[in-house]
Amino acid sequence: MRGGPSNEYEVSLNSGAGVLRALRENYADRYIPLDVIIDRDGLWHCEGVPTSAVHIIPRLDVAMNALHGAYGEDGTVQAVFETHGLPFTGSGSLASAVGMNKALTKKILRDHGLKTPYSVVISSVAIETDARAVARNLFHTFVLPAVVKPTSSGSSVGVSIVTHYDHLPAALKEAAKHSDSVLVEEFIKGIESTCAVVEVFRGNELYALPPIEIRPLTKFFDYEAKYHGLSEEIVPATFGQKLKTEIEELSRKVHSLLGLRHYSRTDFIIHPRRGIYVLEVNTLPGLTEESLLPKALRAVGSDTHEFIDHIIGLALAA
Repeated sequence: MRGGPSNEYEVSLNSGAGVLRALRENYADRYIPLDVIIDRDGLWHCEGVPTSAVHIIPRLDVAMNALHGAYGEDGTVQAVFETHGLPFTGSGSLASAVGMNKALTKKILRDHGLKTPYSVVISSVAIETDARAVARNLFHTFVLPAVVKPTSSGSSVGVSIVTHYDHLPAALKEAAKHSDSVLVEEFIKGIESTCAVVEVFRGNELYALPPIEIRPLTKFFDYEAKYHGLSEEIVPATFGQKLKTEIEELSRKVHSLLGLRHYSRTDFIIHPRRGIYVLEVNTLPGLTEESLLPKALRAVGSDTHEFIDHIIGLALAA
């Protein structure tokens, strides 16, 4: 399953293409993959032929979900699968909805004692009505620099780092285009890292892949840095073993606290004095050539096709 009516359509097409290639090149004797694309208007296509969920789902044994963003990652398509009793990879509808909502995720993490940057949530309607009034209120109550991001979106779409009041209204309006609400978050200067976990892998109930150290060549790890090679990703990270172990344990904890399934990837910022902060979780990490999960898999002697086979097996066994 790839594509989808979200601003991550192209990323999802590429993730799905990688999955199809892995299945066709390595498991032709085990699987018969069907390329199901959901277009920007939400219409389903199977091998290029327009169809519908009702017609295609009965033909499937399992859905390998490579959709990203709205519809594919927020619990919507997961609810469709659950309604039809179709096994699928990744987290269930409720956990997906929670993981996609950054504000709700942060509340759960804070309630369980995990550190996450201070933030406030503002409705997109309020921003669209009077962005300058919202900005003025924020300026008197929130210390800059700040990170302004859509509450429910991925791939750093609509995210800005604001260092000056004059740039705040535009950043708020850009984030509001991509979500019903906007998260304004404390900016913590530090080293960016991410760590993925995979269930029932290599003899571990919840196996942590090596933490990755991210050195963006842009202002921060934005869409351009992620998908156009404008970052240096070091795997394994150059951190000391104690810090690596802490990040791995936090990734496992986030996965478990949010009730995620099969695999996930958690993003962190590491301040030199204040320690590790959880930024957000990715319930369906990308599987493109530029994506971080495949790089972490290769670092432990695995690869994307072994991973895909593994999580399809988890979905079928559920």
